[in-house]
Amino acid sequence: MKIFITGIGSGLGKALAQEYLEAGEKVYALSRYMPKEFEKYDNLYFYELNLFATEEIKDALNNLLGECELDIAILNAGILGEIKDMSDTSLHEIEDVMKLNVYANKVILDFLKGVAVNQIVAISSGASISGARGWNAYSLSKAALNMLIKLYANEMPNTHLISLAPGLIQTPMMEHILKYGDDEKYPTIKRLKESKRLNPRDAAKLLIDSFKKLLEYPSGEYIDIRNM
Repeated sequence: MKIFITGIGSGLGKALAQEYLEAGEKVYALSRYMPKEFEKYDNLYFYELNLFATEEIKDALNNLLGECELDIAILNAGILGEIKDMSDTSLHEIEDVMKLNVYANKVILDFLKGVAVNQIVAISSGASISGARGWNAYSLSKAALNMLIKLYANEMPNTHLISLAPGLIQTPMMEHILKYGDDEKYPTIKRLKESKRLNPRDAAKLLIDSFKKLLEYPSGEYIDIRNM
């Protein structure tokens, strides 16, 4: 298999890449940095890029992928932003989150539209539909990502696209929320602290097992893995 993944530096993206690499699959990764332990793999093809540099993404993908045919593309890279009320969130902060979580993926999807790829999975979040207090720009961006996937599904009839909420995972993003979030002001954080969370490797195994099952759903849908 040939797999494309964004954001392999830590958390879920790193775990997904490691699962595929250990299985001997070819992994093409676009990320700010490559974990040092990945240097031993000769089946990893890596291009270093901060996806905030949206104007550089197309050239990076040309260098990394060219006209390579892909079995699956996993749009994983994302940013949380600060947990606080929407009324306290500036347009500049919203723009930063949207640029990585939505606009960068738009550029990637434009490129993938021109190559052969069987399946695209964009990592979304339950926050995209919950409207929970405090998630502000993150919720907006993930809701926009869901719609972005639905729109591209209409334009890419030969590719199956899904926006997938992966469940609760103990990633650096989650650790930041639990450490710095105000669980009295934002009840969702309190519930997160009390909820069971998967470690990234277990979550990656679960997701990889679920990817084939996603093909049973209509292309363009938003799916929460906990409801599959």
